[in-house]
Amino acid sequence: MSFAKINLAINILRVAVGLGFVGIGLLHLASPEPFLQIMPEALPWHLALVYVSGAAEILGGIGLLVPKTRRAAAWGLLLLLLAVFPANINMAVNEIYVGGMPHEPWLLWARLPMQLVGAAVVYRVGLHHSQSIGD
Repeated sequence: MSFAKINLAINILRVAVGLGFVGIGLLHLASPEPFLQIMPEALPWHLALVYVSGAAEILGGIGLLVPKTRRAAAWGLLLLLLAVFPANINMAVNEIYVGGMPHEPWLLWARLPMQLVGAAVVYRVGLHHSQSIGD
């Protein structure tokens, strides 16, 4: 595959990831209930944390799309993925199913390593050096 094709694929992936974070961030703000359900009891201010994480996802997703803010946005999203990981662990340990999720415990546990995949993708589209449209 040529360098130009790889760059095009990375740019397309960057847009998909950025818009994905914006979309999930908007869900945090518009419908916080599912996110509240998975919050560990030990954390304070559940609703405020859901709103803050939603806003961070929106800003990070937009930031990935802007060359001047891409690196900072990627670092912010990586930190956010780390910060929300306890909620994902809580979801798996306590078998919390949200929305129309099938009630399969293995799915809850499979979500955990997918966070690492998500972090790797954020790293690739936001921090890894490559030529891209707009750089």
